[in-house]
Amino acid sequence: MLTINVAVLLAVIVVWRLRRRTEARSRFDEKVTVVIVLALGVLLGPTPVGQGILDILGQLASGVTQAGR
Repeated sequence: MLTINVAVLLAVIVVWRLRRRTEARSRFDEKVTVVIVLALGVLLGPTPVGQGILDILGQLASGVTQAGR
């Protein structure tokens, strides 16, 4: 249960950071955002929510591949 709460907190932080204007971001700020997003992915990956997202993205990628042929 603790993992889900940390994941929710990280998701809120990511949304808050990405709402800022692009011009206002430094390279360090962008790197920190990437690290936070990676940590969020690691936390969500083994959960049922993470598996659902993986399935949806897999189906989307498969559809795009099929449409490209």
